[in-house]
Amino acid sequence: MKLIVRTGLAVAAAVGAIAVAVAPASAAIGTENAPAAASSHAVAANPKTIKPAAYNQARSILANAGSQTAAKSHPVHGKDDVPVSYGTSLLAAARDEFRQADRHLPANQKKSDMSIPHYNAIHSAAKAMGIDRW
Repeated sequence: MKLIVRTGLAVAAAVGAIAVAVAPASAAIGTENAPAAASSHAVAANPKTIKPAAYNQARSILANAGSQTAAKSHPVHGKDDVPVSYGTSLLAAARDEFRQADRHLPANQKKSDMSIPHYNAIHSAAKAMGIDRW
């Protein structure tokens, strides 16, 4: 009886040891051909604040592209930093304004529902402020 119990325990221990050794290797099988996750594109977080010079530069880019909202906004001065919400609001307002102005353009002349020059101006202004999402 003791021999059977000892043999059973030895077999169980051997199977457990094999399972531990094989599990990491078997877990890796098939992952090299697995499709990338849809959210694998990392997007950097927006900064908490932006410099007034960056905001003013972005404001000028958008005003020169035809944004009345940017043209009417006041340049920031006398502050060390401004909240990123100033920049995101400016970008969103210009984006909406450009989309409204460009709504009748043919689809092949638009990108993201606005003309390509307007699209480029929005992204240039966002890059000047270091903003990825607005």
